[in-house]
Amino acid sequence: PTLRQVAQSTGLTVNLAIPDGPDVVFVERLESADSIRFLGHTGRRLPAHCTSSGKVIAAFNPETAEARRRSGFPPRVSGTVRTEADWARTLDTVRSQGYAVSHSESFDGASSVGVAVVVRRIAVASVSVFGPTDIVAPKIERLVPILTAAACRIAKAYGG
Repeated sequence: PTLRQVAQSTGLTVNLAIPDGPDVVFVERLESADSIRFLGHTGRRLPAHCTSSGKVIAAFNPETAEARRRSGFPPRVSGTVRTEADWARTLDTVRSQGYAVSHSESFDGASSVGVAVVVRRIAVASVSVFGPTDIVAPKIERLVPILTAAACRIAKAYGG
């Protein structure tokens, strides 16, 4: 129900992702009617360094951050984090602002915004929205509070 509320209020594709080693796995996805079909099926795995979901989980989950660092930073598209120094700077930025953004890091022309689901002070998942950069980028300030409220509801349901 929480993800449906996010989808209805944003009109964007909504994802719930969990960490798995250096990657994130998208365990739930609600696609908007006019969604771009980049991500494919639920269960899709992507490297943490090229998604807002992975970055926000890693920023608040040291195991995920370290697993990605050890695995390296293979480039996917034009905006992908490529070095350990960039990864460290990215995680610092995410920690300070409380959310992560990805612009052309997994797929050219696509953006996402993610917020961590924190249980007992560790990110165990993320809630994110995904869509074309020209639609997502101008709405970040409006999307973050919606995602934050959703992440808090999910965390509370799981004892966070």
